[in-house]
Amino acid sequence: MNEEQRMLKQVIKEFAEREIAPIAAKIDQEGSFDMDIVKKMGEMGLMGMTVPREYGGSGLDRISYNITLEEIGRVSASIGLTVEAHNTLGVGHIYELGNEEQRRKYLPKLTNGEGLAAWALTEPNAGSDAGSLQTTAVRDGDHYILNGTKQFITSGHVAEVFTVMAKTDVTKGVKGISAFIVEKGTPGLKMGVEEDKLGMRGSITSEVILEDCRVPAGNLIGEEGKGFTGAMSILDRGRTAIGALAVGLAQGAMDECISYSKQRIQFEKPISSFQAIQWKLADMATEIDAARLLVLRAAWMEEMGMPFSKEASMAKLFASEVAVKASVDAVQIHGGYGYTKEYPVERFFRDSKLYTIGEGTSEVQRMVISKKIGL
Repeated sequence: MNEEQRMLKQVIKEFAEREIAPIAAKIDQEGSFDMDIVKKMGEMGLMGMTVPREYGGSGLDRISYNITLEEIGRVSASIGLTVEAHNTLGVGHIYELGNEEQRRKYLPKLTNGEGLAAWALTEPNAGSDAGSLQTTAVRDGDHYILNGTKQFITSGHVAEVFTVMAKTDVTKGVKGISAFIVEKGTPGLKMGVEEDKLGMRGSITSEVILEDCRVPAGNLIGEEGKGFTGAMSILDRGRTAIGALAVGLAQGAMDECISYSKQRIQFEKPISSFQAIQWKLADMATEIDAARLLVLRAAWMEEMGMPFSKEASMAKLFASEVAVKASVDAVQIHGGYGYTKEYPVERFFRDSKLYTIGEGTSEVQRMVISKKIGL
């Protein structure tokens, strides 16, 4: 990191500990969403981090973005996921692939924290096989008529703007998929079930239903049939970002373990003096550092304009599985207390699993890596 990035890391760490950490357990236990913290993050410039200033963003480089996600994810995976899905997917798709009119219309009100952006690709029967989605978009004069159901959409119930992938030509498979901007309040757009989840309970996950939803033709992002390719490029960025969140969670788990192990007395001495605990934490520290470096490498390659799909998948795969392992070990180190809600490691344990599923499962990442190494 350069000096600016180190300063940013410290500023975000202090903000996260001051503003996010105090509400992390509450929103998890209540399964509630806190829009006030979103507005505070908007004031901090965290809701349009990689968007240029001319569109209301902060203009951060990709490394700084991932450093920021790690620090937020260290104290709250739920809020970290909200920030990541908004920045990388919702806002990112409009900025990276939208036209100038779309950028100027939508980005300023999304980057200030007043409204959230959601990204709608997944469907009940189209998860890892995203190309099999069934939502359709039929041209009708100067509009498209969208019909279908999207599932597991982050921030769906609270979003102001949706980027929706739909088939404009059902005969062409993935080459018939297009992307559309759909505004909240558009007739035919409605929210379905709000998922009751194992973890990430402070982040809303929604079913989104489109029934004869009329969208202006000007809301088509890019060209017809280019939506799937565009979505995959956005997912590459998302995988690096999920890796950063996973590193943050793992770091948070280790920090809790170090503190607890120095205070917990057994057999007349702190358990941090036992080799069994020391070695668990030594392995944890090594794996977290390796994961962090994989994430930063992918972010650096993206910043340099280099192909980074393989590296993004490696970072996401390794970091997400490190997060799960670190949270499991954290519960073990805390013993019986780790199984209670008195300590945050129980929440880390539940939250961590999503990182191996969202934005491409571990199995999908291995498929991508296998292809990239010539198999």
